[in-house]
Amino acid sequence: STSPSPYAAFLRLHQASTAERMALLLALAPHLRPAMLDVFFTRNATFDKPFTEFGGQHGPALAQFNPTGETLAFVLAGADLAQRLAVCALFDRAHWFARHDVLRLLPSAHDTPDAPLLRGVLQVTPDALARITTGQAQRPHLSSSFPASRLHSALGWADLVLHPATLAQVQEITTWLQHGDTLLHGWGMAARLRPGCRVLFHGPPGTGKTLTATLLGQTSGRPVYRVDLSLVVSKYIGETEKNLSRLFDAAQHQRWLLFFDEADALFGKRSETRDAHDRYANQEVSYLLQRIESFDGITILASNLKDHLDPAFARRFEAVIYFPLPGVAERLKLWQQALPAAVQLAPGVDLAHLAAHYQLSGSAIVNVVRHACLVALADGSHCIAPETLQQGIRRELAKEGRAG
Repeated sequence: STSPSPYAAFLRLHQASTAERMALLLALAPHLRPAMLDVFFTRNATFDKPFTEFGGQHGPALAQFNPTGETLAFVLAGADLAQRLAVCALFDRAHWFARHDVLRLLPSAHDTPDAPLLRGVLQVTPDALARITTGQAQRPHLSSSFPASRLHSALGWADLVLHPATLAQVQEITTWLQHGDTLLHGWGMAARLRPGCRVLFHGPPGTGKTLTATLLGQTSGRPVYRVDLSLVVSKYIGETEKNLSRLFDAAQHQRWLLFFDEADALFGKRSETRDAHDRYANQEVSYLLQRIESFDGITILASNLKDHLDPAFARRFEAVIYFPLPGVAERLKLWQQALPAAVQLAPGVDLAHLAAHYQLSGSAIVNVVRHACLVALADGSHCIAPETLQQGIRRELAKEGRAG
């Protein structure tokens, strides 16, 4: 009760019972003390095979004994049927093992869906293992099994330049992050409002959608994960739903903010069903709609082309926020903020003129400044010439097929 260890703190947080502690210890053993379980390799001399009651996943290819739910039932219940049923209850979806994504029973690849529950291998989740051993949450890495990467930014709200109307709508999301729990539970609105908040950011590229999502997470103390749609969508039937399920489960338990960039790639309009491919593609969209509906966190979808999104999504957003290209006043501020303090502007550079005459996004302005600074550094100078800025502007306009 007084130990400062991360494991003790974890047990105190969840007020773990003796049975729950035993389940955790058995699941931790393969990671921390695998030799402790070697005793379960004992064979039944009568039948010349492993003891059935020990459970476990083992065989010639396995160097260690991996405990299963049967192993836990043997330790806690023996032949007591009532106690065995109590062990099964530890793996109910309502138990905190499942609700906080701490411990699972992982079915064997050879098991059928109706195989006995306790045959599954005891598996402590990577995040729970990190919290128990280090006291810190695990930071998952982008992979095919985890199709998202964390967003960071050294910038703050003062660096974000948005149209006043857009900024006012973004502030409403900040208010939800601060007071949403009070509204739902303190003020009793949970029965009338859906959990969570679903937001659509739409507008031209480079107008601050990603930075806004990142700052919303940093302000509320929630990690922001950008979903890589190329890893979510699978050519194998059913895999897309599995990828999304893993992602939403992790976000649910760890209070992440999910950011789907270029969302129309996955959430586009559903097509007419002409073949099996169309049918499964439409199922993926329907599954995603259902998960977004039930997700009690913040989901932000960003799209350059709102009209390409499935109309069914529009009814499900609590907020739809347009990010327009910056106006003259916003562009002037972006030019001023983008220039580093170490540089000087040569005579003839008129930022107000540039802001008034060239309709550029914030990211395009940063690219122009980057180009101009690199040219100055190559020349051994701290001074940016007007022709260098003009060259950078022409390059950005050419990217968009516009003449400079």
